[in-house]
Amino acid sequence: MILDDGRPFPQVVISKGGVGGSKVDKGVVPLAGTNGETTTQGLYGLSECCAQYKKDGADFTKWHCVLKTGEHTPSALAIMENTNVLACYQSGIVPIVEPEILPNGDHDLKHCQLINTSILEGILLNPSMVTPGHPCIQKFSHEEIAMVTVTTLHRTMPPTVPGITFLSGGQNEEEASINLNASALKAWGRKKENLKPAQEDLACQGKYTLSSQPGAAASESLFISNHTY
Repeated sequence: MILDDGRPFPQVVISKGGVGGSKVDKGVVPLAGTNGETTTQGLYGLSECCAQYKKDGADFTKWHCVLKTGEHTPSALAIMENTNVLACYQSGIVPIVEPEILPNGDHDLKHCQLINTSILEGILLNPSMVTPGHPCIQKFSHEEIAMVTVTTLHRTMPPTVPGITFLSGGQNEEEASINLNASALKAWGRKKENLKPAQEDLACQGKYTLSSQPGAAASESLFISNHTY
């Protein structure tokens, strides 16, 4: 991406103290031998792509795998296949691994904790928080969700892992803002006059405090039932 003044977007990010990166997978495809589960494609030619991203100024890459939650899923085959895929790429830049646990099922908090615990292992992670499925009738407090999420990470994460970058999908902005501020993209709205406020929102990501007031869009849920990637 090139800005109006001719500068590459990653260069601008770096000049403001940030780091640039890119999503490198090519989406999910059906995994043979499973009941509607998927694996991620894009390993072919990935080394060359990562080398080019590195030349372009990227310091991290993200690879997205999707795991279906249900009575018999994720299957051992799906976990093994997606774990192998996540472990198969490296090119001198930090990989951000994104093992998303879909919230479509009626699983409770404990079941989601077990699923997360069986999958999480890695470098910089972009995981789902441990949350109950949206159809689950039992309600859990933010404190309970935080406790089981932290417990899961303590049980699975090596102490040398430098960071966790949580997914906020499936939560409304008010819920997700415990960890992240309201969406900078929504503030931008593709309008030039909103560019500066959106940049300020982006710069403030991760600085949310419990005393902050959420925006008007905070209560809108980001969850889409049975979303297809």
